[in-house]
Amino acid sequence: MTDAGVGFIAPLAAARVPAGLFASLDRNTARTVEYAAQRDANKPADQRCTYRVLEDTMELTGPRKHDRAHRLRRILVHSSANAMAAANARALKLKRTAEELDKLTRTAGSRYYPDADAVTRKITQITSKRKVTACLRTEVTIDPDTAKPTLTWFFDQQAIDTEAATDGWYALLSNLDPEEADTAEVLIRYKGQPTVERRYSEFKGPLAVTPMFLHHNRRIAALITVISLALLIFSLIEREVRRVLLPAAGLVGFYAFDNRTVRPTGRLILFALSRIRYLPAHDGSPPRILIPDPIQLHLLELLKIDPAQPRWMTE
Repeated sequence: MTDAGVGFIAPLAAARVPAGLFASLDRNTARTVEYAAQRDANKPADQRCTYRVLEDTMELTGPRKHDRAHRLRRILVHSSANAMAAANARALKLKRTAEELDKLTRTAGSRYYPDADAVTRKITQITSKRKVTACLRTEVTIDPDTAKPTLTWFFDQQAIDTEAATDGWYALLSNLDPEEADTAEVLIRYKGQPTVERRYSEFKGPLAVTPMFLHHNRRIAALITVISLALLIFSLIEREVRRVLLPAAGLVGFYAFDNRTVRPTGRLILFALSRIRYLPAHDGSPPRILIPDPIQLHLLELLKIDPAQPRWMTE
């Protein structure tokens, strides 16, 4: 994509993050980004998720030895919501692990875990299930008086603290020019990913794109161009209706016998407008547009379309 001059922003896979990178970062030195997630729009400022960013570079090479290395911008993002979620998940994980290990400690030497091997197998099962291998320390011994296995265990606080230092961090890669998008702008653009993903869904859904088998690049490019133009128009219709509606949240009347307020989407708008009927000229009467429901008239008003003056009647 870089060689083709195509700009991109993409998440960096966890397996590609160098060991210890996130733990070495200080979020207090990171730049705060002025961005509020949609889920936080109605929350007080002190209760919203905060984002902080740092930037460095990273080299990526292709799968072949002769592929040249590409130096990309690496945006290191800290999300307070992600950090809180990770801390809560870890606390719950350690609590449940402790409950299971306490039970195993009490039952070690019973008919369920009669020897050290059985206890060790159960420990392995617990650590694998709860993913606590890095911080759990265990010791299985044999009581000299009873010849039964005993278990002692504890959590390594230093290992927990090391893991906690990475909470909330993730990384993005981009080849955008810093003059086009600074560190904060890269994150803000990346946060628009759900909108892009929704357009993919619309491309496959409401636009009803039928699979076609084309053998020439020119025809493939032409088809993609036509589809992209259709998607652009589809998106602009949705955007215009929502823009004019602000600050209202939605419209009523999309569903028969249902007074729910619905945020209009391109799919709902076109479905509602599809019920409009055109009556051709007949016996000297001019052509007319029949609008069966108030929702259609309202949508046409929002789109600044006069149903009494269709374009083909005025040209």
